[in-house]
Amino acid sequence: MFNIPTGWGVFAFLAISSLALLLTASPIFFNWYKRNLLESRNYGRWIEYFFSSSIMIVLISQICGISDIAALGAIFGINACMILFGALQEKYEKPGKPNLLPFWFGSFAGIIPWIAILIYALSPGQASEPPTFVYAIIISLFIFFNCFAVNMILQYKQVGPWKDYLFGEKAYIFLSLTAKALLAWQVFAAVLFT
Repeated sequence: MFNIPTGWGVFAFLAISSLALLLTASPIFFNWYKRNLLESRNYGRWIEYFFSSSIMIVLISQICGISDIAALGAIFGINACMILFGALQEKYEKPGKPNLLPFWFGSFAGIIPWIAILIYALSPGQASEPPTFVYAIIISLFIFFNCFAVNMILQYKQVGPWKDYLFGEKAYIFLSLTAKALLAWQVFAAVLFT
């Protein structure tokens, strides 16, 4: 049985995200960030998501009862692979002329942890049913994680305002900050009210 303390896990993904934003805004990295955006890429996003979203999915898995270190390591790894496929999509494809193969590989990888989470959350025969906040976390974060995929599709298909790469970038920033804040507040609210 393995357990990352939830508070430290929440701190970790928030700290990683904050550090990434600070580094991006710093004089050392801002020109690199700006140059990449002008080429319809943001490698910094994928580096940050590799760690932060993988920690988030491991925490959600633990909250649902997954405690085997091998399972949690595999969940971290397959989520990180999903992020790497997103990075490959940006590296090798251009919005407006996409080959979406990396996207579809990433989508396949990304659904696997959620299947494991649902199996644990909905398992019949458990000694006790998960508290309501667990279902709220699963539903809300599943929706947010999938909004990232929708944003990428819209960006690469150049639908409506997503014809401007920077619109999609702003959507990524909004989704990232909102998903992280939502998970943090749901975890802390559950701790405060139980």
